[in-house]
Amino acid sequence: DHSHGIFPEWVSGSLASIFLVSCGSLTTPPEGSKKISIMTSFLPITLFARAVAGECGDVKALIPTNIGPHDFQSTPKDILSIGKADVFFINGLGMETFLDRLISSAASTTLSVVDTSVGIKTISTDISNADSYSDPNPHIWLDPIRAISQVETIKDALVDLNPACSEVYTSNALAYVDNLLALHAEILSKLEPYQGKSFIAYHDFAPYFAERYQLKAEYLVDLPDINPSPVDLQRVSNLVRDSDLKALLTEPQDGSNSFNSLARDLNIKIALFNPIETISRDFVYDESLYFDLMRDNLSNLLLSLGG
Repeated sequence: DHSHGIFPEWVSGSLASIFLVSCGSLTTPPEGSKKISIMTSFLPITLFARAVAGECGDVKALIPTNIGPHDFQSTPKDILSIGKADVFFINGLGMETFLDRLISSAASTTLSVVDTSVGIKTISTDISNADSYSDPNPHIWLDPIRAISQVETIKDALVDLNPACSEVYTSNALAYVDNLLALHAEILSKLEPYQGKSFIAYHDFAPYFAERYQLKAEYLVDLPDINPSPVDLQRVSNLVRDSDLKALLTEPQDGSNSFNSLARDLNIKIALFNPIETISRDFVYDESLYFDLMRDNLSNLLLSLGG
C-alpha cells in the first residue's frame, strides 16, 4: 500500500531514514548482479526511474522526449522493445490509454507493468468539456509530495524484480526523495504569501500543484490540442480582470496563438510553466532536470502572481 506516501507523518518518517543512509547514490551494482531492462512511458516517469535504477537498470522511454503522450503514434519496433523489457513503468490515470493494445501485442509472459499512480489520492477533472481525456486528472507528478509516492512505487518494484540491487535502488530513492522534500519546502515557503490566489494556465495540468500549495488553478482548455472557444476566451478574460494577475502561464508544446493574443489584449505578460511532458529531442539525461524545471516553473508562477 503506497497511500502512506502522501501523508505528512510518512514524510517526516522518511526524513529520519534519510539521515541513516549516507546521502548520495550508490553507483556501483554489487558483484554478480544483473542490469534489468526498464521501459518507461514518458518524461517524468523516465526521470524518476533513471534516478532510482542508477547503474542497476537500463531505462528506455517508449515515447520520444519531444512528443507528448497525447500525440504519440506507435511503430512495430515499439512492440518489440516492450516485449524485451523486464518492467514497464507508467504514470497511469488515463495518461497512456494507447498502451493496452501495445502491451497485448507484445504478448510478453515476463513483462511486469507498474502503474505509479496506485495508492495516490486523485483529483477529479472538471468535465465542463466532453472531450476531457481522463477523469481523474493524471498530472500527479507536478506535486512533489505525490511524486515521492511514484518514486517509492518504482523503488519497491525494482527491489522485488532485482533483489541483488536492492541497496542501490533504496539508496538512490532516498537521495531523490530528499531532493523532492527540499523542493517542496522551497515552493511552500515562496508561495505561502499567495495562498488562495488564482493563476491561469493554458491547459488543465495544475490541479495537484495548486491543491498542494493552496492556490486555485484556472485554465483555457482541458487538453493542449483543443482549440479554445469564444466562451473559453471570455471566461479567462473575466478571470484576469477580476484578479491582479501579471501573466498567463503558457507551456512549451502549446502552439496556441489565441493565448498570446489574449495576453496582449489584456495587457499582461506570458510566462512559461512546463508540465514536464516533453523536452527537446537532443535531451541529455541529468538527475537535476525535474528540479530545475520545477524551480523555473516556480519563478514564472511568482512573476504571474506579481511576486
